[in-house]
Amino acid sequence: MPNDDTLMSALGLSRPAGRLYERLVHQSGRTLVEIAESADLSVDVLANRLEPLVEYGVVKIVDGRVNVTPPAEAVGRMINESAAAALRASQQLQEIAAALPYLAGANIRVRPATVSQREPLDGELVLGALRAEVFRAVIAGGVGDVMLLRPDQWMLPYEDELAEPVADAIRSGRRCRAIYPVRAVNEAPGVLRQRAAMGEEIRLLPELSTRLIVLEGTHVVMPEPLGFAHSPRLILRQRGIVELAALYFLELWAQAVPLEEPAVAHSDQRRFLLEQLAAGAQDEQIARRLGLSLRTVRRRVADVLAELGASSRFQAGVEAVRRGWL
Repeated sequence: MPNDDTLMSALGLSRPAGRLYERLVHQSGRTLVEIAESADLSVDVLANRLEPLVEYGVVKIVDGRVNVTPPAEAVGRMINESAAAALRASQQLQEIAAALPYLAGANIRVRPATVSQREPLDGELVLGALRAEVFRAVIAGGVGDVMLLRPDQWMLPYEDELAEPVADAIRSGRRCRAIYPVRAVNEAPGVLRQRAAMGEEIRLLPELSTRLIVLEGTHVVMPEPLGFAHSPRLILRQRGIVELAALYFLELWAQAVPLEEPAVAHSDQRRFLLEQLAAGAQDEQIARRLGLSLRTVRRRVADVLAELGASSRFQAGVEAVRRGWL
């Protein structure tokens, strides 16, 4: 059986996509209509077949014209990306290796002989999921401000029920602040509108690492371990821990971008994108954090580079700082 591998398929594209790329190299600059006619295909069918090449970054369609990256340039870019990915993986492995000694700390316990006096912490570990009725009781049991980290709660089936005790607290004169990841703007605009309308102050960060409820001065509720899991939950009333959680929230609040309207303004989305580029995030990471498709992220990156007149991401970061966008 003959070997029909192509250079592009050897680098990760499917064989049909690789063969299509090789046929398109010499037609770069022609219109989509012209290429479709020469291949006896409809424009829609051709556009559909071009999608993997566009996603891979070796083909761009601008103003109806198909621009194809030359093979040498495409291979060079892919090699650079693979090298960068290998470097990131190496760095991550080094970080994991450096963290291994801390695993021993999980087994360390303070023996009675090493302390003069001990008292149990004020709180409990709740093994069941934090249902709406438990959340309502926790909110009602406090008197201070309500501070929430909400990385994904809008996907819970009882999200509407979770809003009720917060609305009651706001009506009673308590201040409620919540931080959401920016992807909530695309995934849950209705939730943001509802919560903003009832008086919840909303700010956005590129991503959040855990769910968290802080009732100023009285309670903190967090997953055990930290994250997005429904259960178990730590409900703590220990003053030092509550104060520490409040300080953590306020630090994030200071870094977050206010949500003035039910939808994020273009300038705010641009700022998030620039922050991610400045941090060295890859397009795939940005897509996950913003809740957008990879194609949309790449298009927006290209738009931002064009808007700044920059030829590279580094140059874009420098220009964005110069203009005061960051």
